[in-house]
Amino acid sequence: MSGGGSFSSDQTTLTMAVIGADTLARAGRARVTSIQAKGIASSTLLLYNVATSGAAAAGNLVATYNFGTEGLEVYVPGSGILFDKGIVYELTGAGGSVTLTITGG
Repeated sequence: MSGGGSFSSDQTTLTMAVIGADTLARAGRARVTSIQAKGIASSTLLLYNVATSGAAAAGNLVATYNFGTEGLEVYVPGSGILFDKGIVYELTGAGGSVTLTITGG
């Protein structure tokens, strides 16, 4: 940055792997601005707005993504998808992983 100034950002990434059950990826408020997933057959990514993995249920499911060997690339326009409690995910598919870009804190 010119003039000797500096800047900071609250943007970061979360890498999530197949674990089998609902898993807490981030506690607290965040906005998901993009999602990228490795191409694996018959995969499903579920994202819940909850503070603990035990609280994940259909009533707080925010997004569902089904994808296959072509992978997944989602860029969320505007301010992103708000998770005001936390992000819990469930990812199915052998050998899969997903990277979320998030902002907020």
